[in-house]
Amino acid sequence: MKRIVLLFVALIATWYVQATEMVDVCIYGGTSSGVMAAYTARKAGKKVILVEPTDRIGGLTTGGLGATDIGNPYIMKGYTYDFYRRIGQYYGTNDMKFAFEPKVALGIYQQYIDEAKVNILYNHRLFSVQMEDNRIKYIVVEDSRNPSEKTNVTIYAKEYIDCSYEGDLMANSHVTYITGREGNEQYGETWNGAFWSLHHQFPDYVDPYVVKGDPKSGLLYGILPGKPTLPGKGDKHIQAYNFRITLTDDPDNMIPITEPANYDPSKYELLIRMKERSPFSDRGLEDLFIWSRMPNHKTDVNNRGGFSTDMIGENWDYPEASYERRAEIVQQHLDYTKGLLYFIGHDERIPLNVRTEMLRWGYPKDEFLTSDHFTPQLYIRESRRMIGRYVMTQADCESRVKVEDYIGWAAYTMDSHNCGRYVIQGMVKNEGNVEIGIKEPYRVSYRSITPKEEECSNLLVPVCLSASHIAYGSIRMEPVFMVLGQSAALAACQAIDRHEGIVQRVDAAEVYRQMEASAK
Repeated sequence: MKRIVLLFVALIATWYVQATEMVDVCIYGGTSSGVMAAYTARKAGKKVILVEPTDRIGGLTTGGLGATDIGNPYIMKGYTYDFYRRIGQYYGTNDMKFAFEPKVALGIYQQYIDEAKVNILYNHRLFSVQMEDNRIKYIVVEDSRNPSEKTNVTIYAKEYIDCSYEGDLMANSHVTYITGREGNEQYGETWNGAFWSLHHQFPDYVDPYVVKGDPKSGLLYGILPGKPTLPGKGDKHIQAYNFRITLTDDPDNMIPITEPANYDPSKYELLIRMKERSPFSDRGLEDLFIWSRMPNHKTDVNNRGGFSTDMIGENWDYPEASYERRAEIVQQHLDYTKGLLYFIGHDERIPLNVRTEMLRWGYPKDEFLTSDHFTPQLYIRESRRMIGRYVMTQADCESRVKVEDYIGWAAYTMDSHNCGRYVIQGMVKNEGNVEIGIKEPYRVSYRSITPKEEECSNLLVPVCLSASHIAYGSIRMEPVFMVLGQSAALAACQAIDRHEGIVQRVDAAEVYRQMEASAK
């Protein structure tokens, strides 16, 4: 009997050890930023755990976004420079390379994980956060495939870094945040708030109704009811999401695009109406998509024009939605996107030359092996944004303000995809697209990745950082997230070693020096 009791106690103890992690730094979200944060903290000698809700690291960088939005290569610092140099070396050059296949990016991130011996907890998502005064005491994560209290893992850490695209850890840690667009007046901006799109717009006189000219027949799929927000005013609308699509025209590596589940050709009636007003040109598919060629006969396909891969207005509730509702939104985007590719290749209203061109392409056999050869990563262009100690705004993007506590740079256009699609004077019109160039790379403040100390003193947020909608539209590029992930990890290590774990006391100048020097 005694032996049985001891065996039972041993089993309970084993379960407890498996269900509890004690680390220096916990990183939530295995995005590009998360991988860099984990690698950095491990290289600094810290005990680290990286929690990833899916079975794949790298976020968008391994999810099809191979045509890197950089703005200016000057912003490539530290391990981010090293990453793009390793990409180049894979393809036979010692220079950085910014166009690549998803599997190549995944392989290089795996190199970082292996080199630093990073402990990754795959397929686990946030369940709860336990605060003690203004610090995270511990977090509990659950199995995202089979949620159950029996499989929950409790993670105690000195410092936490939220590298997720959604900002779930930040939002559950008593930190103030915002979703949607501020009005221009809030931060003295001119490109925030609602804006009538000049680009990615419908031509005039595209009829919005199921029966042309008959409002009583209802709106075509993809058009929102009601009236748009007044120009320059704020709202809760989120710029559109889509998938960055990896296809191939290599017959030996191609899976044909067949009719997908839940296919509904009525979803694409607006495309037909749009092309009635503005017929296809000799560019063919490039009338509908940004069709970027990647190495080895592959693509990075992105949204173009008034009607394309963006599901405008279908994501407004995503930032605050439950896991179940988010999964529904992702599935809606998946159904729409696969259906669109099939529609263009098979609907007889599409010109024959365009259909023929589409049929040359298919899903690559050697990519996304666990998700039916299609990326599992929805492009979360924007979700929650922290309101931290400093809010990055249009003034920063335009270098009218130059912060002294910088820990990275950004250089891309102030960019927002469309947020809504409405009936305006009997016509279909998109709203929200902004594309305003900047003159030079600009500084990103350390204070923008740290909450107010009274809210949380042991959390850093390098992805859902503190920025206005339009400033975030410039900052939100994968190379910037990678740089900020490394800087966040260096700050966490400094906070542990010198500042009693309080991230707001960190010397940002030293963080930047360490980050910049790390890839030399």
